Parts: sequence; C-alpha cells; structure tokens
Amino acid sequence: MKKLTALITLLLLFTLSGLRAQKFEGLAETPPMGWNSWNKFACNIDENLIRTIADAMVETGLRDAGYIYLNLDDCWHGERDSLGFIQPDPAKFPSGMKALADYVHSKGLKIGIYSDAGRKTCGGRPGSFGHEYQDALQYAKWGIDYLKYDWCETEDINPVGAYNLMRDAIHAAGRPILFSMCEWGTSKPWLWAKDTGHMWRTTGDIYNCFDCIDQHPGWAAFGVLQILDMQNGLRQYAGPGHWNDPDMLEVGNGQSVNQDRAHFTMWSMLAAPLILGNDIRNMTQETKDILMNAEVIAVNQDKLGIQGFRHLVEDGLEIWFKPLENDDWAFTVLNRTTEPKSYTINWEKLDLYDDVAKRFTNFDSNVYSIRNLWTKQNEGDTRKVKEVTVPGHDVVLYRLSKKK
Repeated sequence: MKKLTALITLLLLFTLSGLRAQKFEGLAETPPMGWNSWNKFACNIDENLIRTIADAMVETGLRDAGYIYLNLDDCWHGERDSLGFIQPDPAKFPSGMKALADYVHSKGLKIGIYSDAGRKTCGGRPGSFGHEYQDALQYAKWGIDYLKYDWCETEDINPVGAYNLMRDAIHAAGRPILFSMCEWGTSKPWLWAKDTGHMWRTTGDIYNCFDCIDQHPGWAAFGVLQILDMQNGLRQYAGPGHWNDPDMLEVGNGQSVNQDRAHFTMWSMLAAPLILGNDIRNMTQETKDILMNAEVIAVNQDKLGIQGFRHLVEDGLEIWFKPLENDDWAFTVLNRTTEPKSYTINWEKLDLYDDVAKRFTNFDSNVYSIRNLWTKQNEGDTRKVKEVTVPGHDVVLYRLSKKK
C-alpha cells in the first residue's frame, strides 16, 4: 500500500508540474543571508554540529542581523530506501532530517540542504539524477527551505533541462524552497536562469585566499580578487529574486582583518548572497564586527537590488559605485596591492551615469553627505575634494546620501 501511495503521489507531481512549471516567487527579494557548512567543515557534519550552529546563530546575534538560512552542504546523505527516497546518513543524523529541521525552525531560522543534478554529489553521495521529484517531495516533507543544487557527475546532462526539471519538481512538491543553482557559471546561467533559480553561481569555488588561484588537474578554485574580476559584465542580469552568486564568504577563516573587511565589502557591493562559511561558534570580535555591521549589510540588502560596478582603475586602486534607494550611492575605494595607497577623491571628476539604474550622480549639482561605514563616522560632504589612504588589501567604504 505504501508503495502504491508513493507511486500515485509521484504521478500527481509530474502532472501538476506540467501545468504550472515555475519557481516560487517572493523568495530572495534581497540577496539571501545565512551560513553554509562546506567552507569550514566540508564532509565533517552531523546533527550535533548543525544544532550548535543554530544555537550560535541566535546567541551571537547573526540571526537578528539577517542571517536566517542554515544550510547543510554535501555529505549529509545516506542511501535511498526501497522506493527510491533519499535518507540522511543514520550515523550522522540519527534523529532524522525532519527533527533537525524542526529544531532549526524553533530558533527562528530556515534550513537548507544540498543535492546534485548528477548521478553522484561532489562528495560521492547519491545525486538527484532520475529522482528529482522524489527528492523534492522528501525535502518538502522534511520542511526544507533552501536547496543548493550542484553539478558533479553530470556527463551528457543538459544544464538548462536539469535545473528546470528540479525547479518544476520543487514547485510541484508544494513547499516554497529557495533554489540555489551551483553549476559554476559554465553554461552562463545569467543568460537563461532568471525564471529557473533564485541565485546562480558565476564561477568555480572560492578558495580561502585573497589573491591567488588554487590549481588542480582539470579545475581550479579562486581567491577573492580573482572571483571579483569574474563578475565583470554580469550586473545587468541580477535583481530581486534572481542574483549572481560569486560563492560563499571566507570571512573569519584566517585571512587578515583588512582582507576580510575588503571581502565583505565587495560582496556587499556586488549585491551577492551573504552566505557565511566560518565557524561562528568561535569568532573573534573583529570577525563579528565585520559580519554584523548593519550599515554595510544595508548596502547589500538595498531594496533596489542593483549590483555595483567598477568605475575606475588607477595605480592598484579601484573605484566602485553601487546605486541605492532614495538616490543614495555606495562608494568604495579598493586597494588591490599589499601597500597603503593614497588617493584624492575629486567628486566632479568621478561624475557618471549608470545605465542599469538609469541615474546620474550629478556631483556638479548635487551635494551628498559622506558616511564612512566602517568607522561609522560622518566625514563632511562632496563639495570638497577628499584625501584618503587605503591600507593594503583593504577598502574605504562610504554611503553618499543626497542632501535635500
């Protein structure tokens, strides 16, 4: 009887998906914020770890700062049961995934899970290929809120078809689940995935390094600056409900405070998902101050949802702008070098028109107050030329607010 019920359910899901194939709307209206297990713990995860992370997200104040998704990455999987439904690893998750989801939800958080469009996940666990509707139904039954969907073991699989298939399966299962596509930008998902996923990876994996490439046979992982450069030309494809994803944050994983501050700033300027990858149970005060700076988070979470852009490159420095609500702008000077650099900000010479926001800065006729978002100090306005010194691998970040 159980087998018959399961088969009938799957048949209904296939039927419903054909009638209304779409992603769930109303999710990720601003870039998603949360935590993911992979960067710090890789396959070394279990239910005790996830419960302590949930506790820490509340106790540290991360949840209240906006980080609401607690996402399990690869290696939670056990085997499929006799009907083909995926089960969690019984040794790592003896209480089951539904009980874990209930615990996470009890903390005022949402829970995410991981799968793969291929035959196996990148960690060698069962992939969703051929089981998409079963897996979506299982996630809905468990109470999952977020799915990261990877791209290993996908030989001869079409990415557009594979990701649309899982989108349809999620929708047919009936539970709103944020769909995070992770095929590393290979098929240029920004060109086709607006109606498929809520976010899509634009590059290969991030590497815990500010300026380097971790090369392997056949693939590579990239430092912060390398991934930043790969976002060039993509900003027009991002917006509320559909974000470019330059991968998770490495803040708090051992880079310098300057580098962590620059990393967090640039991901905020990119309107990137802010998915933490550190051990939040053991953070320095400096790491907390970076990750929970409400004024920097507000740049990332701005409701216009417009990705920032590099306007000027000069002597190892980059000048970035990001249009914000109420005619405000975020303004960043990024120092890519390891030495301090001085720069004279002549606002009128930086006057520009942003063809995505359809807005001029008009520094010649508008006056903006200057708020330093890292020192949390007001620093005059744009009527005067401004001298700044930016430490190596660091930033100066201002919010420019138009004076009425």
